[in-house]
Amino acid sequence: MFRFVFRLAAMIALSISVIMAVLDATRTVAASVLVLTPLNSSWLAVSPDTRAAFETFIRTKTSPLLWDGAIAWVLNQPGFAVFAVMAFLLYAIGYRRQRRAGQFVAN
Repeated sequence: MFRFVFRLAAMIALSISVIMAVLDATRTVAASVLVLTPLNSSWLAVSPDTRAAFETFIRTKTSPLLWDGAIAWVLNQPGFAVFAVMAFLLYAIGYRRQRRAGQFVAN
């Protein structure tokens, strides 16, 4: 059950990554210059209230150093890359390895 949830989340993250990559590619072609939109800019364009609430939650419940050090760095990376890495990690968690029992048995 949990593997299915992780693989479903991986597919959703991969879909978001592809959409963001297509948007960046379209902007790159239109501007004739490489355009990589940071995740922070995309999040602020879609829902600035949730972005502000997330920052407030992290700063008050954990440490402001966590926001300034790690999360701000991740939010400044291209959005498609963040979601692609997230999709890979979620898929790796939900991956089911095949059993090797009986694979090398002679006929």
